[in-house]
Amino acid sequence: MTRALIIVDVQNDFCEGGSLAVQGGAQVAADISDHIDGQAGTYDYIVATQDWHIDPGAHFSEEPDFTDSWPVHCVADTRGSEFHRDLDTESIDAVFRKGQFEAAYSGFEGVKAPDDEVPTGEQKLGGGAADSDEDPLTLDDWLQDHEVDDVVIAGLTTDYCVRATALDALQAGYGVTVMVDLVRGVHDDKSEAALEELEAAGVELAG
Repeated sequence: MTRALIIVDVQNDFCEGGSLAVQGGAQVAADISDHIDGQAGTYDYIVATQDWHIDPGAHFSEEPDFTDSWPVHCVADTRGSEFHRDLDTESIDAVFRKGQFEAAYSGFEGVKAPDDEVPTGEQKLGGGAADSDEDPLTLDDWLQDHEVDDVVIAGLTTDYCVRATALDALQAGYGVTVMVDLVRGVHDDKSEAALEELEAAGVELAG
């Protein structure tokens, strides 16, 4: 059984001081780092996703409703799109960027970033750079190439990108666990409802 940790969108703009900050976002970054330090041996691979907006259209709004439209955030190649400093990136094997030209909540909508553009640890297995002449490598492609069976999900935010990533992982046939102590949401009520929805769909909730 091959297992991967998926770290969802632990970026500056989603943490305190960012343009779309989630309360407790920085603590999640630190807690995920502690989890990796203590549990790295339980994962065969660790990957991460990034919101990476270039021109996402109506996803950005000057008058956002915080449901379907949002303040400008995680613009590509800005400080806001970078991983939070408290997230240990040394063990990350690959990064997948999503939302370049449209709204994208699920990490499974992302494509692999070029290895030389992301602050990851040693690349255990190469291939699939997003700037090659080949088709971009998706998260699902990468997990299948590495024969991953089960995924564990942590990060931001519970009610949007964590939820969407977990549901897409289920749809793709992976065993899925969400670490409830290592996620935070935008809306408390929607986050609680999202966790209930995920559990009902077959996701294991672990603390």
